[in-house]
Amino acid sequence: MPLNRRKFLGRTAATSAGAALAAAAATVPAEARSQERPPRRYAFTVMGTTDLHGNVLNWDYFTDAEFDDSAHNDVGLAKISTLVDQVRKEKGRRNTLLIDAGDTIQGTQLSYYYARVDPITGANGPVHPMAQAMNAIGYDAAALGNHEFNYGIPVLRKFEEQCDFPLLGANALDAKTLRPAFPPYWMTRLRTPFGRDVKVAVLGLTNPGIAIWDKVNVQGKMTFPGLEEQAAKWVPRLRSMGADVVIVSAHSGTSGTSSYGDQVPHVENAAALVAEQVAGIDAILVGHAHLEIPESRVVNKETGREVVLSEPLKWGQRLTLFDFELEWERGRWQVASVSAKVLNSSTVEEDPRIVRLLGDEHKKVVGYVNQVIGTCSEAMAATEAPYKDAPIVDFINHVQSETVKAALAGTEYAALPVLSQASCFSRTAAIPAGEVTIRQVAGLYPFENTLEARVLTGAQLKDYLEFSARYYVQTPAGGDVDPAKLTNASGTPDYNYDAVGGLTYEIDIAKAPGSRIAGLSFDGKPIDGKAQFVLAVNNYRASGGGNFPHVATAKQVWANSEEIRNTIIAWVQAKGTIDVSRFGTVDWKLTRDGAPVF
Repeated sequence: MPLNRRKFLGRTAATSAGAALAAAAATVPAEARSQERPPRRYAFTVMGTTDLHGNVLNWDYFTDAEFDDSAHNDVGLAKISTLVDQVRKEKGRRNTLLIDAGDTIQGTQLSYYYARVDPITGANGPVHPMAQAMNAIGYDAAALGNHEFNYGIPVLRKFEEQCDFPLLGANALDAKTLRPAFPPYWMTRLRTPFGRDVKVAVLGLTNPGIAIWDKVNVQGKMTFPGLEEQAAKWVPRLRSMGADVVIVSAHSGTSGTSSYGDQVPHVENAAALVAEQVAGIDAILVGHAHLEIPESRVVNKETGREVVLSEPLKWGQRLTLFDFELEWERGRWQVASVSAKVLNSSTVEEDPRIVRLLGDEHKKVVGYVNQVIGTCSEAMAATEAPYKDAPIVDFINHVQSETVKAALAGTEYAALPVLSQASCFSRTAAIPAGEVTIRQVAGLYPFENTLEARVLTGAQLKDYLEFSARYYVQTPAGGDVDPAKLTNASGTPDYNYDAVGGLTYEIDIAKAPGSRIAGLSFDGKPIDGKAQFVLAVNNYRASGGGNFPHVATAKQVWANSEEIRNTIIAWVQAKGTIDVSRFGTVDWKLTRDGAPVF
């Protein structure tokens, strides 16, 4: 076939041009060519709960009815399960993780039942309802909370064994070896569409207050150094192990304060300090404080990068969502952005799968708490107990005083007067006239506190009461007083206001805190500042909880491992009748410039 000169020249020119373009492309730096490609991006979500406190179903075992509060929140893992399923469906199961920040196995009669009545540690014992529910929902990891230690280490270890996920505590150390007593962290890989996995590490940190609040269970066995110290040790290790994302699950609030003063050199609510002081953290799931913080940002001092914190509301009322955006840069995944929000469990129905799973356990506990154990001569309610001397709090003090008196009989302290402290732990607590059940008595004392006895002087008791009286908002004389605005000054919770039974006194709320106690007397006479008294006190307060003066350093003359709640239940069973006339007297009152407020 004869050669066509025009076609030959055209083909040659095109070939030469293509070769020139290829050569030119070869001289463009690889970095420039990569910039021309769309960036490789990957998104995933970490869901988080905290302070579940034994809530599986939307049920209040103290009222024997569906849970409800003034904000109409719902509670429980059955609700959380529905939210988790929705998020997994939206994001893709492989693009989500689910973690918790502690306080799991204490708080409801359901969790109490399987720790004490039908304990999981028994021969052929049951599987803890919280383990069953969390396994079924598919938790990936959970940090230890301080209340995990309330029932002792054997119960905690059995619960750990029953969980399909690790319980993390980088700062829960064996007291002898100072090595972690629990796994410090959990690490996983998330697959991406680009063939490059994302390595995510979750570091668990618990509360150093365990050493004080559960001293009887952990002393000599475990020690709990500060969160910042241990985070600074472990976060660099996780990064060196290839972690692209580091999340901290911390059973510690954000305020930077402690409820027990300077008794130990570690901060109770240290989550924000960890974010500020330890480089390399991307997000922190916060627990312990029972607050709702959808999103908070703290700038790390070393890197200048923001760390995102979130705390979902307690008892399964909220679910935190951390949304991560990553980009592939310089041969590894880099966190481009993190945001957080919370979902409200009241917006969904309970997951019927979880309801069915725990149906038998729920029915068993409902039957237990509704057992009749005695009668009461008249109705008692805690509605006004935060600002009036109410018989229902007097009843707690009466039982505690009698218990300590009996325990000290025949000892060198038997002749000392016995006083008692108690708080209004629940404003909805009530005991009816007539038949009384376990749940009604248990409702007076929702915490797993135990009872002990300490020796204080009259002067120390005056200081103690002055400290307690900070609970009231300073209110000048004249005009009406609104009870709703009178209590919880400076955020003081109801459980950190103590009424002391056995003394008579006034609290003048017109005066500044520290100078409010007037007319303090014992047995009808002004109290002798040097006289000694035995104070029946719960272990939380005796250990420094609330930072009340003197009591933590006072001489301990007796202690008991039985929960105060059980002590009260046993007292009613033994006596048969709660005779309100034996203890229901008005021994303290609020005044303004000496005039009664109510």
